[in-house]
Amino acid sequence: MRWLTVVSLLIIFSACNTADKSGKEGNQNKKTMTDRFIPPDWVRGTTIYEVNIRQYTPEGTFNAFAGHLPRLKELGVETLWFMPVTPIAQKNKKGSLGSYYACSDYTAINPEFGTMEDFKSLVSLSHQLGFKVILDWVANHTGWDHHWTVEHPDYYLKDPATHDFLKASGMDDIIELDFNNPALRKEMTEAMKFWVKEYDIDGFRCDLASWVELDYWLEARPQVDAVKPLFWLGEYDELEKPEYGKAFDASYSWGWMHRTEDFFKKQLPLDTLTNLLQQYDALGDTTMRAWFTTNHDENSWNGTEFEKYGSMFKALAVFSFTWNGIPLLYSGQELGNTKRIDFFDKDTIMAGPWAAELTGFYQSLIKLKSSHPALNAGDTTVTTYRLNTTDERHVLAFLRKKGEREVLVVLNLSDQRDLHFEISSSEVTGIYKNAFSGAANDFTREKSFELQAWDFVVYEK
Repeated sequence: MRWLTVVSLLIIFSACNTADKSGKEGNQNKKTMTDRFIPPDWVRGTTIYEVNIRQYTPEGTFNAFAGHLPRLKELGVETLWFMPVTPIAQKNKKGSLGSYYACSDYTAINPEFGTMEDFKSLVSLSHQLGFKVILDWVANHTGWDHHWTVEHPDYYLKDPATHDFLKASGMDDIIELDFNNPALRKEMTEAMKFWVKEYDIDGFRCDLASWVELDYWLEARPQVDAVKPLFWLGEYDELEKPEYGKAFDASYSWGWMHRTEDFFKKQLPLDTLTNLLQQYDALGDTTMRAWFTTNHDENSWNGTEFEKYGSMFKALAVFSFTWNGIPLLYSGQELGNTKRIDFFDKDTIMAGPWAAELTGFYQSLIKLKSSHPALNAGDTTVTTYRLNTTDERHVLAFLRKKGEREVLVVLNLSDQRDLHFEISSSEVTGIYKNAFSGAANDFTREKSFELQAWDFVVYEK
């Protein structure tokens, strides 16, 4: 695919805002802020860190994890996403410990992790250190012995063949709830409000969000937000379910995650990625997207980011932190964990051989994301420019700009060594600072680069 000129790209390929030939900025989003909820301001520059309590420490408890908060604070993480902390159903459970996503009580604590007071203390300490806390919320289904199965069996869908509770697709340990039941809706919403009132949490990551009727989320959110304005992250891809952006502040970029793996393993052309980015950008910028290379599902079932992306993993991490959206990190990712973590049994995360290097790498990215206004997610005053280069087959280059502040990102998404190329765009000019080394580079006249295989550079001004 031939690169479009910068002016043309501003029409179709701006992640945040568009610009005309005169340089005046004008909003061309597909949705407006008036037809959806407005996220809290702190979301714009945050990095979300997924916490797997069971596997994080040998003890697998809230109190043991609390000892890692100072380290995560130093890393720069601002938002902690706790995988489900509710009790796990024992009937039909998988493995020795079962799945966090097979809940038996929406308003109780998994005793495996500690007590309710332990979790309350952990949230309080997290807040004292400046973290935001979001909970993994599993509304679509419960485990087989959730107390509702006895008290309110009408809350559940039934299998027409067996007349028993309906198993969730491909998952024998969970059963589907019936959101056509008004009583269920009320109880689910009250359960969510419980965690806001009792623990002062700051948001929800809603598991399988698009498996639950949209009108439920639109009904529930204002009621829960009335307790406290929250951040709502939905597990769905907006390319598949764009209408869910009416209820959620941010969505998952599942399509990007899968496409990049195919790109690396199958040696696909670069336009398979750039075309997909255009599709995401066409959705507009009122709903943010979360970018990631791994999480609890990917790690356990499909492999670590090293297995999936090989030498490309760092370049993709840079993209996740610098493209328009919110970066997600999984437990141990900053430590170079190299093993697939068991999902249903105890399996403590281990630091890999590149722990120190990767910690510094992610620390630099998190600092840049949190501090640089041009990297604000969903900011309609930020413009993202896709840049022309002299090597369109291998290089992805883009500029993010807010006023006079800029971040320039150049990625060699290929195994080509000693790759020489130039950026031809006039948008890149002046003196920039390397975001990792601090070295200055003047791009007033010469905009030439040399990158090694899967290498990258990030500049700011």
